[in-house]
Amino acid sequence: MTDQALLAAAQVSKAWPFEEARKLLKRYPDGKPDGSPVLFETGYGPSGLPHIGTFQEVLRTTLVRRAYEVLTDGAPTRLVAFSDDMDGLRKVPDNVPNQGLLTAYLGHPLSRIPDPFNKYESFAHHNNAMLRDFLDRYGFDYEFVSASDRYNSGAFDEALRGVLRNYQAIMDIMLPTLREERRKTYSPILPVSPRTHQVLQVPVEVVDAEAGVVRFEDHGDMVEHCIFGGQAKLQWKVDWAMRWVALGVDYEMCGKDLTDSVRESGKIARALGGRPPEGLIYELFLDENGEKISKSKGNGLTIDQWLTYGSEESLGFYLFREPKSAKSLHVGVVPRAVDEYWQFREKLATQPVEQQLGNPVWHLLRANGYKGGDGDRLPVTYGLLLNLVGVLGPKATRDQVWSYLANYVADARPEAHPEVDVLVTSALAYNRDFIAPTLQRRKPDESEAKALAALDEELANASAEATAEELQNMVYEIGKDPHFGFEQLRDWFKCLYETLLGSSQGPRMGSFIALYGVENTRKLIAEALGD
Repeated sequence: MTDQALLAAAQVSKAWPFEEARKLLKRYPDGKPDGSPVLFETGYGPSGLPHIGTFQEVLRTTLVRRAYEVLTDGAPTRLVAFSDDMDGLRKVPDNVPNQGLLTAYLGHPLSRIPDPFNKYESFAHHNNAMLRDFLDRYGFDYEFVSASDRYNSGAFDEALRGVLRNYQAIMDIMLPTLREERRKTYSPILPVSPRTHQVLQVPVEVVDAEAGVVRFEDHGDMVEHCIFGGQAKLQWKVDWAMRWVALGVDYEMCGKDLTDSVRESGKIARALGGRPPEGLIYELFLDENGEKISKSKGNGLTIDQWLTYGSEESLGFYLFREPKSAKSLHVGVVPRAVDEYWQFREKLATQPVEQQLGNPVWHLLRANGYKGGDGDRLPVTYGLLLNLVGVLGPKATRDQVWSYLANYVADARPEAHPEVDVLVTSALAYNRDFIAPTLQRRKPDESEAKALAALDEELANASAEATAEELQNMVYEIGKDPHFGFEQLRDWFKCLYETLLGSSQGPRMGSFIALYGVENTRKLIAEALGD
């Protein structure tokens, strides 16, 4: 496609990354006037390890970033992954060692607490390193920025001075949003106690805004204290607004649970003389019971679990779809996401440009610099692999699966088809943990047994070179034969799935027979018939 064709399609595309990017286009039609990069930001709270929510926010923001670059013909951009590591530790996470060590540091800034893993200079430094490793693993183009570095170095001092100058205006924004009891102790400033080094939640009086001096009660004593150089941090909503202004953030998305924060932080940013960024408020993930996913509950699905049972590409595909709709995040959604990703990827090369821009795979490939229209095709679906390993049983091996793939895939070697090899490993794990424990083949009734016997006879006479399509037609003809009494074809296929595979759902049977082999399929039929 030509650059002009791409630009014309992007200007009217209804794909959500382009809709989001056009918000920024109104602000900066050709990039920033001074030539500096348009700044995209994602936030991370390092009180715990990175998780799937961290991944989806960086991925989705990257997709908007790339869409904006298309619309502006390459205007410079930056993506900052910001770690809010000056927060005081409120609760000791359950999944870390040395719980007693962390308990002794409750209330201290995360970047000033010893690392319970004994690897880094602080707990925050450990989790920040995990974040960078996590993002690097997926090839994200980003710059890491730490709150503690900005506060401690004085880089935020001028912004803090602005908060003190506009202290009353900020209070006027925040106090009406708080319960009466909370209003009595609320302050935009959270000083770090000179005595205990904890982050304090106490009322604060501004003494000298230019010098950064405030007055507050510290464990019974009134003290005057300069908040510059890392001697204080800001309350969450004020901190977010200050960061937008100090860094010049132009775009940041967040979850629906932060809707109120977006509104109030936007007001505070304006009070500080800045402009809140554009952004998307996305819906939250739900577990298989429709309940909100919670890290403390441990419901839902982790990124490592997804990658055990699916692929990285399928995770990106699933996260791309409909960000403003609540999404179930459990293991049952993985197989479909894998196959749908490859269905969209196969279509890409033959689609006109306007359809390519609505194809999730175009955005996912371009996120890491891909510029072409590759029509890659997976030679076997993940669903079919799952049916194969389901028949082979929970003790099936990778080599065994590949031996069957030789019936179906040209040059069936892991080295020749690395994407398939990833899915073979995933299918074995998925079958072991979720399919094998539930499989139960039922006996066919009298009419079904006659149909199965007829299929066995047809397979016995089938050519050794019969294609999957020819085998599928063979199956169809038996299901349509009124002699066997199936009211609808789906009743026949349900019979095949339940009697041969032990499942209520299954694959295209012609493809399964071609993959599993005619003689092996006849053995399944013999077992079902009790022969």
